[in-house]
Amino acid sequence: MEIRKISSEIIKPSSSTPEHLKSYKLSAMDRFALDISFSLVFYYSSVGACKNISDHLKKSLSETLTYYYPLAGRVKDEFSVDCDDYGVTFIESHVACKMSELIKQPKIELLEQLRPYNEEEMLTTAQANMAVKVNYFDCGGVAICVSFRHVVVDGSTAAYFVRNWAKVASGGSLIDIKDHVVFDCTSIFPSQDVSSMSKGQPDANDEAITEWFVFENSKIAVLQENIGNRPTRFEALLALMWGAMIDAYAKEDDPTVQIGALIPVNLRRKLDPPLPEQCIGNAVTIGMTAWPTKERAEYNKIVFKVRELISMVDEYVKNGFQNGWKTCIIDHAAMDRNSAMKMLNFSGTSRLPFYQTDFGWGKPVWCSAGQRSKNNNFVLVDTSDGKGIQVMVRLSKEDMAKFEQDPAILAYAS
Repeated sequence: MEIRKISSEIIKPSSSTPEHLKSYKLSAMDRFALDISFSLVFYYSSVGACKNISDHLKKSLSETLTYYYPLAGRVKDEFSVDCDDYGVTFIESHVACKMSELIKQPKIELLEQLRPYNEEEMLTTAQANMAVKVNYFDCGGVAICVSFRHVVVDGSTAAYFVRNWAKVASGGSLIDIKDHVVFDCTSIFPSQDVSSMSKGQPDANDEAITEWFVFENSKIAVLQENIGNRPTRFEALLALMWGAMIDAYAKEDDPTVQIGALIPVNLRRKLDPPLPEQCIGNAVTIGMTAWPTKERAEYNKIVFKVRELISMVDEYVKNGFQNGWKTCIIDHAAMDRNSAMKMLNFSGTSRLPFYQTDFGWGKPVWCSAGQRSKNNNFVLVDTSDGKGIQVMVRLSKEDMAKFEQDPAILAYAS
């Protein structure tokens, strides 16, 4: 796949950011987030008769950045963002292939080429909070890739930003959300010393493999019925995939190994009053639990364990963050400090409005999300019909071979 850059320019907010808003405070949750970048890519089969696509996208992006002005800024230090309207890089490129060929059997190495920057360039060379690349295919299809810096944006912010940009591009207005995008989250998650807390590092592995697994609605319904107790789609698929990894390592006859799970929980709806879904920042805490491979992986018990963990988060929020905020809620009863731990990262974005992102030429035919530097990673996104779920799985070669041959994965996944 050959990609040729057509142009590159800086897009600034359509209105200058007022002086009193030029310093945006990072909350404790922001400061604890890994300083990495991640991308969302929206694929459109054809833009048809749309005229002046480039100017149309740039103008609407400029208008949207007026409301999301920290995204046009630069991280000043660990406490704040300088919102001095530096702007967002907007790159256009031509892709010498048909888009259908790319998304029929997506390869992470090819999808990475659709990004405006690779992950290292985004943070070092560009030092950007956000960047855009619009990729035009020979067939008339368009893939819009938007990259974000994680310490400023979480997945919810990113999804709603792109949807709202599309809303402006298709003739809508954001005036109704102007007071629901940027506000001081340090009042909820006050800044504190995080130097003693380990953020961890992106567990990069250049030899890891990324594959997409599609779970059709009918197969998910069967799985839910087999598990019982009415699990959500996320709970059912998490149990299936976590169970596959538990079974894989159980076969190695090492009873000391535990397979852990990191499960992000969006706090926006859990707070009282709730935070708007589209607000900037990181409003996510992490639940962590584990399953010993010496115990048989039973889906209904895994679902119960996940629900217990979410209940711990709910209780923590209900009690008003006693003893300060936490970035990780741990099921201590499940953790054996004397055991080796293999940790899996699960994230469910199936409730986010990816397929509502219509720039004026229809909804996307496919969306992809994630970052290459994070291994043992499972990212769940709705399929385009809103009924099934696709999962981007990134594992080592050895683990992927075990995972994709698991009988339950073969039974439920396409």
